[in-house]
Amino acid sequence: MEVKELIVDESLAEIKSLFKDLHLNEEVQDHPLGNSGRIIIFPKTEEEISSIVSYANNKGLSLFIMGNGSKRGYGGLIEKADILLSLSQYTGIVEHHPGDMTLTVRSGTSFQEIQNYLAPYHQKIPLDPFYPNHATIGGIISANDSGPKRMGYGSARDNVIGLRMVYPDGTLIRSGGKVVKNVAGYDMNKLYIGAMGTLGVVSEVTMKLRPIPKYESIVFVTFPENNLEEIQAFAVKVLDSMIEPISLEILNPSLAGKLINIHKWTLLVSFEDVKSSVHRQENVIRSITPEKTTLTSLTQNEATFFWNQFYHQQPNGLTNSSRTEAVLKIGVTNLNVIKIINEAELISDSCHVSIEAHGGLGTGLCQLTIRGASDDVVSAIKMAREKAVYLGGYAVIKHLPFSLRKVVNVWGGKSASHFLFEGIKQKIDHNQILNPSRFVGGI
Repeated sequence: MEVKELIVDESLAEIKSLFKDLHLNEEVQDHPLGNSGRIIIFPKTEEEISSIVSYANNKGLSLFIMGNGSKRGYGGLIEKADILLSLSQYTGIVEHHPGDMTLTVRSGTSFQEIQNYLAPYHQKIPLDPFYPNHATIGGIISANDSGPKRMGYGSARDNVIGLRMVYPDGTLIRSGGKVVKNVAGYDMNKLYIGAMGTLGVVSEVTMKLRPIPKYESIVFVTFPENNLEEIQAFAVKVLDSMIEPISLEILNPSLAGKLINIHKWTLLVSFEDVKSSVHRQENVIRSITPEKTTLTSLTQNEATFFWNQFYHQQPNGLTNSSRTEAVLKIGVTNLNVIKIINEAELISDSCHVSIEAHGGLGTGLCQLTIRGASDDVVSAIKMAREKAVYLGGYAVIKHLPFSLRKVVNVWGGKSASHFLFEGIKQKIDHNQILNPSRFVGGI
């Protein structure tokens, strides 16, 4: 046994003694998505999180951070850390001020649990992550996860007003504040949001809230022919109009067929407002739809059912499939989304894979779910990334088995500003213990 392994074994034995009152799990089996640990610890308080992180830092033990595991396949080039810190038992509402429309919650709380708590107050968190029943608010913030409603809601960076973090040395720090109008100092929240847990453990999140809309609906505009110019012209009309859709999402035929049983290019336009306003905006859509298109609308309950299907259609860290599955997130200028979705159709044929794709014509963000043989999936990812870069965008892999993450660069090439990320990481986590090799460029 090597000296390093011996030291680690001694430290893990010491952990069992020091943290004997905590829930520990030593029966850690290999996971196809990696990001596991030699021992799992389930803290229930912020003090316990601080003690564990500080101990790991002092002993030089690597530490992975996980909520419920829905993002387990997102980044990471190390199969097992010394410690897997699970925040799944660190849950609950800390503060809620209905009048101020703000909420502070512990990071291990699932998104749906928070929404259920807020429902009697007719409020909600304005985010739309995938797998809301399992995704924790800490994981959503750390990955900056979002869906089609980002067009109307904004991202986590727009809605988080304060964070409480545990630094690698165990220090507790607070960024932002607990009120919406907080302008003092640097906006440090944006540094931690999307950092994949490489700078600190998110302990508490304070967010702006939004009233639950009185009514919502979805309008599907189906284009019978593969006429990209017509789709783009219609999207421009919608964007230039006075209506305010919450999402404007293009679905490729495969995904449209899966979700609404229409195997054609389909534009999804969703609205949230009082009922009369929603119907007025639906009528605007009807008045500008091109000839030969088919328009289908979903009412309140039907729209709720659809979104529940939509947010559960991607593979994630909780699903288990015998086929190789990947999720690719691509960012381009908003109207180039159509070119990316069309490229996905071409790649599907040339690489012999299935691709379910959608993209926001108001945000420029696309997501491709790719399924097939391992080599074919890898080829498809590389081709899609080349197209994104050609269009001046980027492509990152949100989900991929561990064995293939060692072959395909999850984050793509380093940017010219990468040295800044490295400097920040070195300053905050100089022992490199937090989620090592999880982020851009192996940070």
